[in-house]
Amino acid sequence: MGAMSKVKFGIVVFPGSNCDHDAYNVARHVMNQDAKFIWHKESSLGDADVIILPGGFSYGDYLRTGAIARFSPVMKEVVQFAKNGGTVIGICNGFQILLEAGLLPGVMLRNSSLQFVCKFIYLKVENPLTRFTSQCERGEVLKIPIAHGDGNYFADAGTIASLHEHNQIVFRYCSGSGEIDDVANPNGSLLNIAGIMNEEGNVLGMMPHPERASEPMLGSADGKKIFQSMIESLVLS
Repeated sequence: MGAMSKVKFGIVVFPGSNCDHDAYNVARHVMNQDAKFIWHKESSLGDADVIILPGGFSYGDYLRTGAIARFSPVMKEVVQFAKNGGTVIGICNGFQILLEAGLLPGVMLRNSSLQFVCKFIYLKVENPLTRFTSQCERGEVLKIPIAHGDGNYFADAGTIASLHEHNQIVFRYCSGSGEIDDVANPNGSLLNIAGIMNEEGNVLGMMPHPERASEPMLGSADGKKIFQSMIESLVLS
């Protein structure tokens, strides 16, 4: 992209998405980039540089979270876009959809408390060398909210070993001072995992909502760093 070009964000809208406008607001009005909604029945992503699969309850979470959205017509294009190296971020329900689509490994289980959890939590940046975290420091603690009932990440031992080997664990739940322990784990996720990327590094799934923490008036602007990182990676590429 040219140095002055605006990054084009495409926000996929499924029936039941409810964080699509939040993501649009951050991309267009906070970050001053181009943004458009992409309806789930579309067969093209247009000229989008970044695809956001937003949070919400796609298809009412029937069957399993993200299980039906996975078969929306647009997902064929998202999968191809990802396989061609395009930048894709799935937030909350979007993360669940990426798992169902096979773009990321592992599954989401019910929160260990069996309760819906909605609150600010702390995230430790485990890998700052990604197109989603380049504006963060290693070990930096971000304050970002969660809002989910099925955010308990699980994967088999072989998958976890592979995630470690390729530095694919991007975020982990931690305390305000950066301690990673059971007390700081809001949903029972294995190893406090809050966000992972694919081995190629162009697809990120995270349960916390950076788009809900990108303006100081919302209680935190830490999430803005994730959008800024994506923009910088594309503008400089």
